[in-house]
Amino acid sequence: MNNIAFPKLGISLNISPVAFSIGSKPIYWYALIILSGFLLGLFFVYKTCEKRGVKKDNVWDIALFGLIFGIIGARIYYVLFALDEFDSIADMFKVWNGGLAIYGGIIGAIISTVIYCMVKKLNIAKVFDVCAPGLFIGQAIGRFGNFVNVEVYGGETNSLFGMSINGATPVHPLFLYESIWNVIGLVILLLIRDKKKNDGQVFCFYIFWYSFGRLFLEGMRNPNYILYVIPNVLGISQLVAILFMIAAVSAFVVLQVKAKKDNEI
Repeated sequence: MNNIAFPKLGISLNISPVAFSIGSKPIYWYALIILSGFLLGLFFVYKTCEKRGVKKDNVWDIALFGLIFGIIGARIYYVLFALDEFDSIADMFKVWNGGLAIYGGIIGAIISTVIYCMVKKLNIAKVFDVCAPGLFIGQAIGRFGNFVNVEVYGGETNSLFGMSINGATPVHPLFLYESIWNVIGLVILLLIRDKKKNDGQVFCFYIFWYSFGRLFLEGMRNPNYILYVIPNVLGISQLVAILFMIAAVSAFVVLQVKAKKDNEI
């Protein structure tokens, strides 16, 4: 049980990571929150996909494969940059002990979706555009799993949203900042997606927006939760964020140019 308080907001909560138990098996809030985010994101995409040219049956398949390979990718990503945390190869497979990285999850889901679209001969760019709002929804909700687990927080702060953990000095609640960032991204995406010049540009916006926010928030994070590529200098997630931003902007420009040429023909 942890006491999580926001002193300046007058909020104080006693939270256990365990929601309930089935027999001797504990069911964690983290898993339930992640699942809730996934299902709500899926529901939104399911309700909006057909008018945007993607069948509902395809959405179910993409979601299932994305979930499976997203978890696999998230675990592989984490393990690769935290090898010193594991005493044996068997420990690397114990996902229930924690250790999933969101970028690995995104990469895994992207790979599975691309393969699925190629097999089914679907428009890959259009599919990713349709799924982008669901990703924002899932991540905005999923970050509250980190709140329950008392993780993903930054340095000490006197700000209005300062979060105190078990009576300690308030720190930046990065999980909340990132969740809000994703909600803002979702609103902007919904406002601009009908103005795209070419399929794929909506997904480019998602990648850029999420990565831009992650670049800065990762730098504010408690060092204990950073996977470093250069010790105490550059986190692997920051490096990936920079690469993703460059890729997103480049792809957006290429698609914009392509749309302009197609209109001139």
